[in-house]
Amino acid sequence: MDYPNITFSKIDKVKFFKTLNKKVTAYFKENKIKRTGNWKLYTKALIMFGLFLVPLIVILTVSMPYWVLLLLTLVMGIGMAGVGMNVMHDGNHGSFSSKKWVNKLMGSSIYILAGNVYNWKVQHNVLHHTFTNIKGHDEDIDAGRIIRFSSQSKWLKIHRFQKYYSFLLYGLLTINWAITTDFKQMRSYLKRKLSYGKFPNPVTEWTVLISTKVAYYLLWIVLPLLVLDFSWWQVLIGFFIMHYTAGIILSMIFQLAHVVPNTDMPIPDKKGNLKNTWAIHQLYTTSNFAPNNKFISWYSGGLNHQVEHHIFPNISHVHYKKIAKIVKETALEFNLPYHEYKTTRRAIIEHFNLLKTLGKKPAYA
Repeated sequence: MDYPNITFSKIDKVKFFKTLNKKVTAYFKENKIKRTGNWKLYTKALIMFGLFLVPLIVILTVSMPYWVLLLLTLVMGIGMAGVGMNVMHDGNHGSFSSKKWVNKLMGSSIYILAGNVYNWKVQHNVLHHTFTNIKGHDEDIDAGRIIRFSSQSKWLKIHRFQKYYSFLLYGLLTINWAITTDFKQMRSYLKRKLSYGKFPNPVTEWTVLISTKVAYYLLWIVLPLLVLDFSWWQVLIGFFIMHYTAGIILSMIFQLAHVVPNTDMPIPDKKGNLKNTWAIHQLYTTSNFAPNNKFISWYSGGLNHQVEHHIFPNISHVHYKKIAKIVKETALEFNLPYHEYKTTRRAIIEHFNLLKTLGKKPAYA
């Protein structure tokens, strides 16, 4: 069932978020640091852009065997996901810099990733961060009919095999952005008058979408066809490898944070009311993984600290490791859940165990 209006409880009897916010604010004040990014983030941004764009320059300018070029497209996919998680993500959350124009510029990097700023802010900042794991509102748990992420979704016979084929489909995430998703989302969001901030001019948004898509295909497909002595299908294979690599990385990062056994997918009552406040809802529906793995934290843009990100989305990910201790201690202090898996491997195993469970025929089916 889809609920037209969702209302979170406004009663926080234990005053969890008020206490937590006070502690986190004190942390930044006492250490005299900003909540936004710092030199560590800016340095990493250069590295991620390098991983993404330098291989493209090499491909277009240096003659190499085709198999080497394909390896470079894989590196581009790794860089593409890295730019998305570390640069675009913080930019569109307004946490990359204290300067709005810098956040806007970094957020606009989504255009070279095949996405769209308006769609992303509505889908991610508004729908996902507000209605986390609520079926019919959080589109991140809606994979259509092909994958069953929730027990509330209709079961189909094909779901018995989703634990095997889902990983193959995860790689199609960003290539779907490039081809169909953005057009479908924009039509839907503008029709529903959804926005992050002031509602935009529909004509302007459609113009931006179409013009940036044209520019995207000119850069990533037409330019290589003009410069390289390869057939169109060879260029498309490289394009696909880049996207497929990025798609798998980005999809798995999300699944390990929300579609695992220790997270809830709450069902509102008939009027759309939820029993918890928004902040407490985030604790129940979100999970961390590999919190002490420095490389995972660095490369994923801190998205392995999803609990901290969901409660404080406007704080740059470079601070998540530090504030995680505060969040965890406060959650336990108020006898609230703080979900985490110690390793990425364990989180992956649990994710596919859940897919296996959801793939079984329900008793009521």
